[in-house]
Amino acid sequence: MSVKSRKTETCGYRKTQPKDSARDRALRRHVNREGWYVMGKVIALGREFGSNGRKIAQDLAEHLGIKYYDKDLITLAAKKKNLPEEKLEEVDEKRESPWRYSFDENMAMERQFHYEPLNDVLFNAQSEIIEEAAKREDCVIVGRCANYILRDKTDCRSVFIYAPMEERIKTIRARTVWDEKGAEQLIKKVDKQRKYYYNNYTDEKWGSMKGYDLCLDSSRFTREQILEILVALYNTI
Repeated sequence: MSVKSRKTETCGYRKTQPKDSARDRALRRHVNREGWYVMGKVIALGREFGSNGRKIAQDLAEHLGIKYYDKDLITLAAKKKNLPEEKLEEVDEKRESPWRYSFDENMAMERQFHYEPLNDVLFNAQSEIIEEAAKREDCVIVGRCANYILRDKTDCRSVFIYAPMEERIKTIRARTVWDEKGAEQLIKKVDKQRKYYYNNYTDEKWGSMKGYDLCLDSSRFTREQILEILVALYNTI
């Protein structure tokens, strides 16, 4: 049966049903023999800063009609732990700092968080959210050590997007007001923070091909080709 248009006879009239959405198609792929939805196919996508990894992840989730998680993991973690979102954002995928709270902020926090580094609080909260989402729904998750957190999940595929420095400088300059030198310094700073964060919580090496099912140089392919590759990877799950 074509998914573009389904027609049925109703009292002598022909009624055209609406086209399936990407979400409808995604759901239908996961109906088992008993008629229950079986969800939980995940793409965990790591990325170098300026490699367009975030945009690629967004495009993939939109194409597949599945959930996309990125910075909203900070919002969910803040609600889960009853902590200020802006404070969690300051340590998201960054090197931990023991000097994080002012006296007033510390007093306002729940007592169990007074002596726990905020990076640890965020990592643990995001880990719980990632695990819950991976059990509940198909999704694309960007960064936050998701490939490590879900390393034992058989229906998860991990991807790392990278690109040469010169290509990433062009990307950052197109997005911001930085000149070439400033863009390169920003790239190195963000990559260093992500590397420290990942290595610290996983005891593995950020960006190492051993930690991923697929590593892609985004400068070697068009956006459409990358999407086609990642859809094919998703369909292997």
